[in-house]
Amino acid sequence: MTLPADPAERHRAVTAGFTARVQGASDWDAPAPVPGWRARDVVGHLVEWFPDFLTNATGLVLDRGPSPEQDPVAAWQVHSDAVQQLLDGPDSATPFRHPMVGEMPLPDAVDQFYTSDVFMHTWDLARATGQDERLDPTTCADLLAGMEPIEELMRSSGQYGPRVPVPDDADVQTRLLGFIGRDPLRSRE
Repeated sequence: MTLPADPAERHRAVTAGFTARVQGASDWDAPAPVPGWRARDVVGHLVEWFPDFLTNATGLVLDRGPSPEQDPVAAWQVHSDAVQQLLDGPDSATPFRHPMVGEMPLPDAVDQFYTSDVFMHTWDLARATGQDERLDPTTCADLLAGMEPIEELMRSSGQYGPRVPVPDDADVQTRLLGFIGRDPLRSRE
């Protein structure tokens, strides 16, 4: 399945995949593949960093749900619904101006910085909770092709761990995960 090109529709598709993993999780304290994180921390990361990033660049404020510590399912649902409403509504025309990334259309910024993060963290939540880990291969290839040329910049941001070596003939999802610092060949803990 290739994801839609339209940022609002791509967000809808990517969050549907993540939401399925959220709804299928039963052990929110299971260790995640990000060192020091539990399954609920994957949700916490997504619902906590993006609202401030958005507000700083646009002045817009997203609805907030409960803490992921208390209710990760409701926290995710309120957050993902708020982002989708932003993309589907008139606020999507709000200028996005951020001192670190410049100016761009708001839907493009959401797509580039946030939706792609949800996409990659879908694997983290799936791995932590023993669910389907498959990601769209075309999107994996597109993300990898976009990130490899800026690897040094990405690593210096502190948001990505060191590259994990994978076999040269590994599929594109395995190569993407290794690139962002995950060990997809390691068994679940």
